[in-house]
Amino acid sequence: MRPSRRCLLGSAALAAGSAIGLSGGAFRARGAAKRDIRNHPLDGLKRENIKITGLKLMHLSYRLKPDEEWPDGDNQIIYWKTESAIVTVSTDAGITGLGSCNQFKGPQQMKEYAEAVISPILKGRNPYDVEELSGGISGPGGRGAWAGVDAALWDIIAKSKGMPLYRLLAVDTEPVARIPVYASGGEFSWRKGGRFPGPEDLIRQALNHKANGYKAFKLRPGGSFGQLGIRIADFIPYLRRIRQAVGPEFQLIQEANMRWSVAQCLEIAPVLEELKFLWFEEPTGRTPKDYLAVKKALPTVRISGGEKRGNRAENAEMVDSGAYDIVQHSCDDAGVTEAWHMARMAHMRGKLLCTHNWGDGLMAVENAHLMAASPNRFLLEMNVTPDPLKDGVLKDGPVVKNGYFDIPNKPGLGVELREGLEEMYPPLPGGCSMPDPDMPR
Repeated sequence: MRPSRRCLLGSAALAAGSAIGLSGGAFRARGAAKRDIRNHPLDGLKRENIKITGLKLMHLSYRLKPDEEWPDGDNQIIYWKTESAIVTVSTDAGITGLGSCNQFKGPQQMKEYAEAVISPILKGRNPYDVEELSGGISGPGGRGAWAGVDAALWDIIAKSKGMPLYRLLAVDTEPVARIPVYASGGEFSWRKGGRFPGPEDLIRQALNHKANGYKAFKLRPGGSFGQLGIRIADFIPYLRRIRQAVGPEFQLIQEANMRWSVAQCLEIAPVLEELKFLWFEEPTGRTPKDYLAVKKALPTVRISGGEKRGNRAENAEMVDSGAYDIVQHSCDDAGVTEAWHMARMAHMRGKLLCTHNWGDGLMAVENAHLMAASPNRFLLEMNVTPDPLKDGVLKDGPVVKNGYFDIPNKPGLGVELREGLEEMYPPLPGGCSMPDPDMPR
C-alpha cells in the first residue's frame, strides 16, 4: 500500500517541506523556538489612544492589451481589464492604514458603499476595536469594502506598535519572513484558429515559470472546454507532456474551477496520481459529498478549495467533513480578522493554508503576512497572468525571487502606495469581462 500524503497533515512543516522539495529552512522556524501563546493577536497588547479621521477607497483600472486578454472557462467571455479597490484609513496619530479588496466584487460599488456606510461608522473610533468594527462582516458587492478596511485597521495597529503585522498575528508559532509561492496561470483556449494560445502553450508556460525560479505551477481546464465538447481524454496527453517537460521534481497543480462533473474528476484522478500532482483545486461542485467521492480516488493528491467562502461558517462544513485538505480563503475577500480566524480553524483540524491571491501587489502583501503568521502555511498563490497592478501600486513592493516572496521587515504591512495612482490607472466603466467576439452566438 502506498503511504498517503495526507498522513503528513498532522505536521504541516513536514508536509510542506517534503511536498515541494525545499530544504525546509523556511519551515523549521515553526517549531524551532517556543513563544508565549496568545489566544488572539490583540491579547496582551496595550491599547493606544488613536482615532480614525478619514476613509478613502480608490478604484483603479488597467485596459489589457489585445495580447494580454484571456478567455474565461465556458462563459464565452474574455477578461479585458484588471482592477483594484484600495482602502486608505487616516488617523489623528498621523498613521495611515492600507488595505486591498477583492476587485471582483465591484470597485465602484465598494467605493460608494464605503463613503455612504462605512465612513460614518469609522470616524472617531479606535482602530484597536477592529474585531467589533470590521471583523467577519465583509460580503458580496459593496460590503466587500469591509475586507480592505479591516486590513487597513490591522496595518494601523501594527504600525502603532512598530512591528510587522505578521509578527503581531503569530500567536503561537514563530513567524517567517519568506513565503514559498507558486505560479498561478495556465490560461488557454480550446478554440482552434483564434487569437488565444491553445493547450500546447501549457508546456511553454510551465518551462518558463520553472526557469524563473518557481517550484510549482497551477494550470486550468482552458476556455470553452465544455462548450466545444472537449473530453478529459483530450486533456490528459498535455498533462503527460508537461510532466515530461518539467521533470519529476517540479510540482504541478490542477485547478478545475468547479467546472468538471464527479465522473470527469474520477476519470482524471488516476492520471493526477500517476503524474504526482501536488493538489486538485475545486474539482467539482460545492458539496462535501462530491468532494469526498473524488478524494477517495486520490490517496496522495490533496484536495483544495474555499476561495469564495468568506467566513468560518461558510467553510465549516467542507473543513469538518474532510472534503478539503487545503483551505484557500484570502484577506482581500474575508478581511484579515476573519481570514486569521479561518486559518486558525483549519490549523486546529489539520488542514493546510494556501491563500487565494489574484490581484494587486498590496493584496499579495496582506496574504503573505497571514501566511507568515500561520503554523499551517504552505504555498502562496502568485498570479502570473498580465496585470501591471501587481507591481504598479506600491513604491517598493516585494518581489518573487527563486520561488519565494520576501515580506518587508517594516511596521504594519511594510509598504507604501505609489503616488498618482488614480491618474495612472483611472476607473474604466463596466465589469472586468466582456463577450468573446471570437465565439459564435
